[in-house]
Amino acid sequence: MAIAKRRPTRTIYVGSVPIGGNSPIVVQSMTNTDTRDITSTINQIKRLEECGCEIIRVAVPDEEAALALKKIKPAISIPLIADIHFDWRLALKALECGADAIRFNPGNIKGLENVKRVVLAAKYLGAAIRIGVNAGSLERDLYHRHGGATAEALVESALRHLDFIVGDLGFENLKVSLKSSDVWTTIEAYRLFSKRSDFPVHLGVTEAGGLIAGTVKSAFALGTLLAEGIGDTLRVSLTRDPTEEVQVAYEILRAVGLRNRGPEIISCPTCGRCEIDLFAIAEQVEKYAQKIAQPIKLAVMGCVVNGPGEAREADIGLAGGKGVGLIFKKGKIIKKVPEKDILPAFFAEVERFLQELKDRPGQGF
Repeated sequence: MAIAKRRPTRTIYVGSVPIGGNSPIVVQSMTNTDTRDITSTINQIKRLEECGCEIIRVAVPDEEAALALKKIKPAISIPLIADIHFDWRLALKALECGADAIRFNPGNIKGLENVKRVVLAAKYLGAAIRIGVNAGSLERDLYHRHGGATAEALVESALRHLDFIVGDLGFENLKVSLKSSDVWTTIEAYRLFSKRSDFPVHLGVTEAGGLIAGTVKSAFALGTLLAEGIGDTLRVSLTRDPTEEVQVAYEILRAVGLRNRGPEIISCPTCGRCEIDLFAIAEQVEKYAQKIAQPIKLAVMGCVVNGPGEAREADIGLAGGKGVGLIFKKGKIIKKVPEKDILPAFFAEVERFLQELKDRPGQGF
């Protein structure tokens, strides 16, 4: 399927990161640490930075969590979003403590006067806002009027707040999300909204599930929308370590031809010929590859049958045999090692290849 031209949206900024317009689609994630545990939160964010996360969101359930942002923000390198529910005063405190943006849900920040306080504070401090409409907490009047959390209801909620925030308060540094745990509701909501507004959208399927279900639902919904030219930033919500959310997000973007960050890993599905623990090896290669930004191709193959021949397009690959391992480059075997040494040998060749790329004229990174 051909990728549609990206729909025109205005450009906003979350910290120093542009979103919308002609900017690359931005990959986000959210910490699952207790934000009040400052050290753990900083350490997790740094791991996320290493694997390509470009904006991070943290939960702010109380004032202690909001105050923690004072110490978290200077210790990280990417913009910080405070996730606010119910209490508008926490949004003000988070902004005071350095948050680059606030995400609030129209369904649980009660009263336009309270929304106004948050918006004016963000405007004064130069922060951004995400209007995060969620099917699970849709405003009661819209839920009853539309007979449920339909796509139309989600869009009406977003537009109602846009009218107030943009029209009445003159604040425009904002983006919108319209999330549901139902894939088709999510797709239709973004389609409808994109016909009625040029504000950038943050894509996601809420409560998507664990690694398998969450990846499938997110890939289908987000891939469909991205292929239609809809989407300016995204988060893949998984009940997993957030680094895996980032990994899946980049694979979705690679699959629709929009961004090509990090290694593409080719691996065989295994069969009765496999005589090594390929599952464990592949898992370790995937973890190693998360820290590589260059778009190289790696292969992890279970036997010599599917090794250098079928993975000859890989820049560097490995294949296992009984007690031995082969390391190959562009289909040519360059090293034979004992099975116990296969991963160290493979990683060493990858590092050597990355250095070769770096040393090529005009290819430095």
